[in-house]
This record gives sequence, C-alpha cells and structure tokens, in this order.
Amino acid sequence: MPATSSASSADLTYGTYLRLDDLLSCQRPLTESHDELLFVIIHQVYELWFKQILHEAELLQERLEAGDSAGAVGTAHRISKILKTVVGQMDILETMTPRQFASFRPELGSSSGFQSAQFRYLEAVLGRRDFGKGAGWPVPAAVLDRDPREPWPGDPQIQDLLAGVYTEAGTAAEVCEALVDIDEGVQEWRYRHVKMVERVIGVKTGTGGSAGSAYLRTTLFRSAFPDLWEVRSRP
Repeated sequence: MPATSSASSADLTYGTYLRLDDLLSCQRPLTESHDELLFVIIHQVYELWFKQILHEAELLQERLEAGDSAGAVGTAHRISKILKTVVGQMDILETMTPRQFASFRPELGSSSGFQSAQFRYLEAVLGRRDFGKGAGWPVPAAVLDRDPREPWPGDPQIQDLLAGVYTEAGTAAEVCEALVDIDEGVQEWRYRHVKMVERVIGVKTGTGGSAGSAYLRTTLFRSAFPDLWEVRSRP
C-alpha cells in the first residue's frame, strides 16, 4: 500500500515525504555508550533492506510464474545488488571492538538477531521450486507439490531439466544464473555474519541465549538452490 500523508502535494517536502521525524526518532539506545547508536542503526537498516528484498522477491515470483524471464532476471539482479550492500555493511559493524560491544551488550536482554522474522521469511521464500514451470519447462509434479517447509535436498530430475536449460543457453539460463547470484549473496551474508560475531564475542553464547557463532556455522553454505550448483559438476 502507498504511504499516506496529511500534507498536500504542494506542501510535500523531503522530510515529510520520507517521514524523517518518525524515522530519526526510532533510534533509542538503552545506554550512554557511544557505540550503541551504530549497533541500532545498522540493524534497523538491515531490516529495511530485508523489507525491500521481500518486496522484490514478491515481484520476482510473479514474473517467474508469468513466464516473464527477462523481467525476472532484472529483478533478481536488483536483489543481488541489495545483498551485496547488506554484506558490505558488515565492514562498518566490524569497526566496533569487543570491549565497545560489551559496554552495552548486557542491556540487550533477550533480543537477538535470530528473532529477525523478515530474514526467516526470506529463507522460506527462497524455498520455492516452481521457477521453471512458468517458462514451459516440465517440472515434475512431485517437486511442485512438495511441502515448502521442508529443506530441499536436490533432485536428479530437476538437474536433468536444468542441464537442458543450460544447453539451450537462452533467457531461462540467465534466470538460473541470476538465482545463483541471489543464493551466493545469502551465503556470503551468512559467512560475514559468522565472522562478525566471532570477531566481536568469540565463541561465547549469543544475545538472547542463542548458541552464537556455533549455530551460525551450521547454516553456512546451506544452498537455497542445490540443483543449480550440482548441475555444474556434470560433464
């Protein structure tokens, strides 16, 4: 839904359009620590980017289902660029030393990045397996009817189909490569997240009682599209 505003178009300003008064009042550190504001802003920006990725992912699904491969490629490329930006923000967060983080960490209570509902939803969105159907490729019914809540282990039939897609080397192959870019971007985010956590708190328990980096390491290299990676190993 488009944003509504009490101001008329003639009175609209940069600040009112972006609702800067509301936006800039959302940063409310719990301590006097200088570095807590950075921590808050970085994570709020993450959530804004996750919101945009989900917005783009919805359009990506619509275009794939409609067989609009060219449009899907463009949307997928935008998602990949956003993921690169999200990963790059880790460089800023890593300027915080362990001691600086420790100066406000006790006040975080049970809050934890594991509670990011948007990132979990993004992982679920990437579990869709029907991206070939809209382009006329014979995706097996068992794949289309699978429970999307279950992790996808890969399937030789899908890999056979993908081998045909890459042999044809048309727009569908470009879609596949664009999806690989997204998958790689998510995996890169996970890796940088692990290293950031280890850099700041080592192997200690994470905030909110989470397992910290030990759990994060179990998510590394968990591909959303294993078939797109497996098909590359074929002769």
